[in-house]
Amino acid sequence: MREKLSMKPADVPATDRYPDLSIVIPVFNEEENVGPLYEELSAVLRATGLDYEIVFVDDGSSDATYDRICEIVDEHIRIFRFRRHRGKADALALGFDGARGDVIITMDGDQQDDPAEIPRFIEALARYDVVSGWKQNRQDALGKRLSSRVFNWLTRQLTGVHIHDFNCGFKAYRQEVVKSIGIYGELHRYIPAIASWEGYSVGEIGVRHRPRTRGRSKYGFMRLLKGTLDLLTIKFLMSYGQRPLHLFGGGGLIFGSTGLIICTYMAYLWLNGIAIGERPLLMLGILLIIVGIQLFAIGLLGELIISTANRRNRQA
Repeated sequence: MREKLSMKPADVPATDRYPDLSIVIPVFNEEENVGPLYEELSAVLRATGLDYEIVFVDDGSSDATYDRICEIVDEHIRIFRFRRHRGKADALALGFDGARGDVIITMDGDQQDDPAEIPRFIEALARYDVVSGWKQNRQDALGKRLSSRVFNWLTRQLTGVHIHDFNCGFKAYRQEVVKSIGIYGELHRYIPAIASWEGYSVGEIGVRHRPRTRGRSKYGFMRLLKGTLDLLTIKFLMSYGQRPLHLFGGGGLIFGSTGLIICTYMAYLWLNGIAIGERPLLMLGILLIIVGIQLFAIGLLGELIISTANRRNRQA
């Protein structure tokens, strides 16, 4: 359950304004960065002349990150907080729910994203529904850069969305995009793919990437592994989310047909007086038929669930 523990300013009336621009920043253990980031960010935003809000989402930090944000006195600041660490996708989803701007920009809280790029994102949104940042000169360790290149190449091949940097947290969205998509797990990496799947246009711009000077990176092997598994989830949803029988039914037909051929051959041997009771091939044929039937049944159940959900949505 998402919990909003505090929001600034506390005295905002029920009829508070709807700004032109929302900056959503998920943070986890970034106590050294949130203050300097705010100073730099607010200077850039004031220069745009737009009405804006800065939405910090503290993802259950164990340090003083939340306290450092609360010390900022600014009517443009809003704060949301999880009681425990939930992950970046949940933090972004909470920020998206709370953001009120017509344009929503996400950025990381480690000061590696340069706020000076924000006007370029706003300009690019005149052509696209989603604009992703591309860290062309990435200031990270070699191992992180190489794994990111492989990951981005694989993601492009599987999703068909040809942007260079899915991992970049610096992105801009029209409000209707973030209000219509759901993210969980590590799916925040694939928002451009999900948006493209929903019919929104996706573009990218090259952005400056700065080295981390404070705090510690949260990148690790488990994060890469989870992201890869979620990539398979995205591929499945994009390809078979509305037609699961095409996947499971196809597999069921292949297994079942192979099993049937094997069992037919075994029956031919038996009719010719050859003992088949101890042959492993007979067991394999029976197993393949059973697996084929199960896969086909799973596909049919998936189709039934989707059909029922669609019918309820039409009646709602």
